[in-house]
Amino acid sequence: MAEEILDGINPTRMELLALKDREKLAVKGHSLLKQKRDALIKEFFDILDRVKGARENAETNLSEAYAALTEAQITMGDLAVQKAALSVKESVKVDISSRSIMGVNVPIADMEMESRTLVDRGYGLSDTSIQLDEAAKKFETALKYIIELGEIEKTIYLLADEIEATKRRVNSLEHIMIPRFQATIKSINMKLEEMERENFVRMKMIRSTIEKNEAEALAKAQLKAAQSE
Repeated sequence: MAEEILDGINPTRMELLALKDREKLAVKGHSLLKQKRDALIKEFFDILDRVKGARENAETNLSEAYAALTEAQITMGDLAVQKAALSVKESVKVDISSRSIMGVNVPIADMEMESRTLVDRGYGLSDTSIQLDEAAKKFETALKYIIELGEIEKTIYLLADEIEATKRRVNSLEHIMIPRFQATIKSINMKLEEMERENFVRMKMIRSTIEKNEAEALAKAQLKAAQSE
């Protein structure tokens, strides 16, 4: 099947030179985009390896935290646990910044969590149980992994979107634009060669006609000169 050519292109040498420049630029862009795609895919799988560990750590600590919380509710009662929870002071600060991976801005979660004793958490020791303290510690640890997991998963989503977009651009250049440039360049070359052949034949016919006319004129002149003698 013949390749499609670009519309609105005049078969001139100036257009041919411009098209060749555009083809070179497209080929270079295709190469750079492939490098970017490959680098993004490598980064994607490197980060993907961290997801499993962060998710397992978060799930393990959450499971242990809920188990300890359930024991505390059994020991203390739901109302006492709720009262203790309301007295807990916030101790986590999260700052979100970003970094660039091959032009993709991905989040960085900078978390500050105070290391707290039982007293620092804000509830009294006399009316709480050790299970509640254990649940609080596990929830705090789980929170670290949850924030880390959020950062990693958001990064993966952003990289996946960029990889897909880069793949589309690579495929568009490789299968559509570059072949069209090449087909159009080939078409213009053929038309220019055809025009050159036509011009050559035309010039040859003109030269032949001129030479014939000159020969006829010379013959007439010679005949006239001979008759006048």
